[in-house]
Amino acid sequence: MASDEREIRTVHSIWIDSVNAGDLARLLTLVAEDVVFLAPGQAPSGREGFSSNFTAAHQQMRICCTSELEEVVIVGEVACTRSRDALSVTLRAGEKAAQFAGHRMTLYRKQRDGRWLLSRDAHTLSAVA
Repeated sequence: MASDEREIRTVHSIWIDSVNAGDLARLLTLVAEDVVFLAPGQAPSGREGFSSNFTAAHQQMRICCTSELEEVVIVGEVACTRSRDALSVTLRAGEKAAQFAGHRMTLYRKQRDGRWLLSRDAHTLSAVA
Protein backbone atom coordinates (compact mmCIF):
# COMPACT_ATOMS: atom_id res chain seq x y z
CA MET A 1 0.00 0.00 0.00
CA ALA A 2 1.44 3.37 -1.03
CA SER A 3 2.10 6.05 1.60
CA ASP A 4 -0.62 8.38 0.24
CA GLU A 5 -3.22 5.63 0.57
CA ARG A 6 -2.07 4.90 4.13
CA GLU A 7 -2.36 8.59 4.99
CA ILE A 8 -5.88 8.82 3.57
CA ARG A 9 -6.93 5.70 5.48
CA THR A 10 -5.49 7.28 8.63
CA VAL A 11 -7.41 10.53 8.06
CA HIS A 12 -10.59 8.49 7.53
CA SER A 13 -10.03 6.63 10.80
CA ILE A 14 -9.27 9.84 12.73
CA TRP A 15 -12.44 11.37 11.26
CA ILE A 16 -14.64 8.54 12.54
CA ASP A 17 -12.98 8.55 15.97
CA SER A 18 -13.43 12.34 16.20
CA VAL A 19 -17.10 12.14 15.19
CA ASN A 20 -17.72 9.58 17.92
CA ALA A 21 -15.83 11.70 20.48
CA GLY A 22 -17.72 14.86 19.50
CA ASP A 23 -14.35 16.50 18.78
CA LEU A 24 -15.26 19.32 16.38
CA ALA A 25 -11.90 21.06 16.77
CA ARG A 26 -10.07 17.95 15.54
CA LEU A 27 -12.53 17.46 12.67
CA LEU A 28 -11.94 21.00 11.46
CA THR A 29 -8.20 20.30 11.17
CA LEU A 30 -9.06 17.57 8.66
CA VAL A 31 -11.15 19.68 6.24
CA ALA A 32 -10.20 22.20 3.55
CA GLU A 33 -11.31 25.81 3.95
CA ASP A 34 -13.65 25.41 0.95
CA VAL A 35 -15.11 22.04 2.04
CA VAL A 36 -18.62 21.14 0.86
CA PHE A 37 -20.86 18.58 2.57
CA LEU A 38 -23.84 17.06 0.76
CA ALA A 39 -26.60 15.24 2.64
CA PRO A 40 -29.98 13.96 1.41
CA GLY A 41 -32.72 16.57 1.67
CA GLN A 42 -30.38 19.36 2.77
CA ALA A 43 -28.69 22.26 1.05
CA PRO A 44 -24.92 21.93 0.62
CA SER A 45 -22.97 23.26 3.60
CA GLY A 46 -19.42 24.40 4.27
CA ARG A 47 -17.31 24.61 7.42
CA GLU A 48 -19.67 26.96 9.24
CA GLY A 49 -22.81 24.93 8.50
CA PHE A 50 -21.04 21.69 9.36
CA SER A 51 -19.80 23.16 12.64
CA SER A 52 -23.19 24.40 13.77
CA ASN A 53 -24.97 21.16 12.75
CA PHE A 54 -22.33 18.99 14.43
CA THR A 55 -22.41 21.00 17.65
CA ALA A 56 -26.23 20.96 17.82
CA ALA A 57 -26.36 17.22 17.14
CA HIS A 58 -23.80 16.36 19.82
CA GLN A 59 -25.54 18.56 22.39
CA GLN A 60 -28.78 16.63 21.88
CA MET A 61 -27.54 13.12 21.05
CA ARG A 62 -24.93 10.46 21.61
CA ILE A 63 -23.59 9.40 18.23
CA CYS A 64 -21.79 6.18 17.40
CA CYS A 65 -20.51 5.86 13.85
CA THR A 66 -18.80 2.93 12.18
CA SER A 67 -17.32 3.10 8.71
CA GLU A 68 -15.86 0.44 6.47
CA LEU A 69 -13.56 1.97 3.88
CA GLU A 70 -14.20 -0.03 0.71
CA GLU A 71 -12.19 1.85 -1.90
CA VAL A 72 -9.42 4.44 -2.18
CA VAL A 73 -8.59 5.90 -5.59
CA ILE A 74 -5.77 8.43 -5.94
CA VAL A 75 -5.14 10.48 -9.07
CA GLY A 76 -2.35 12.98 -8.60
CA GLU A 77 -3.27 15.45 -5.86
CA VAL A 78 -6.91 14.28 -5.58
CA ALA A 79 -8.23 11.15 -3.90
CA CYS A 80 -11.68 9.61 -3.65
CA THR A 81 -12.86 7.18 -1.00
CA ARG A 82 -16.01 5.09 -0.84
CA SER A 83 -17.24 3.68 2.44
CA ARG A 84 -20.17 1.85 3.99
CA ASP A 85 -21.31 3.69 7.12
CA ALA A 86 -23.65 2.94 10.01
CA LEU A 87 -24.79 5.42 12.63
CA SER A 88 -26.54 4.91 15.93
CA VAL A 89 -28.11 8.02 17.48
CA THR A 90 -29.49 8.12 21.02
CA LEU A 91 -31.10 11.25 22.44
CA ARG A 92 -29.36 12.37 25.63
CA ALA A 93 -32.80 12.32 27.28
CA GLY A 94 -32.50 8.52 27.05
CA GLU A 95 -34.83 7.67 24.19
CA LYS A 96 -34.27 4.54 22.13
CA ALA A 97 -31.48 4.69 19.56
CA ALA A 98 -32.23 5.35 15.91
CA GLN A 99 -30.16 3.48 13.33
CA PHE A 100 -28.98 4.84 10.00
CA ALA A 101 -26.93 3.19 7.27
CA GLY A 102 -25.70 3.98 3.80
CA HIS A 103 -22.70 4.84 1.70
CA ARG A 104 -20.35 7.79 1.67
CA MET A 105 -18.09 9.23 -1.01
CA THR A 106 -15.37 11.63 0.04
CA LEU A 107 -12.91 13.64 -2.04
CA TYR A 108 -9.56 14.65 -0.56
CA ARG A 109 -7.00 17.13 -1.89
CA LYS A 110 -3.31 16.91 -1.10
CA GLN A 111 -2.02 20.17 0.40
CA ARG A 112 1.35 21.82 -0.24
CA ASP A 113 2.56 20.52 3.13
CA GLY A 114 1.71 16.93 2.09
CA ARG A 115 -1.42 16.54 4.24
CA TRP A 116 -4.61 15.16 2.71
CA LEU A 117 -7.68 17.23 3.63
CA LEU A 118 -11.33 16.40 3.13
CA SER A 119 -12.65 18.60 0.33
CA ARG A 120 -16.08 17.20 -0.63
CA ASP A 121 -18.29 14.69 1.15
CA ALA A 122 -21.62 13.15 0.18
CA HIS A 123 -23.57 10.40 1.91
CA THR A 124 -26.72 8.35 1.45
CA LEU A 125 -27.42 7.56 5.11
CA SER A 126 -31.06 6.78 5.76
CA ALA A 127 -33.06 5.27 8.60
CA VAL A 128 -32.85 1.50 9.01
CA ALA A 129 -36.26 -0.12 9.47
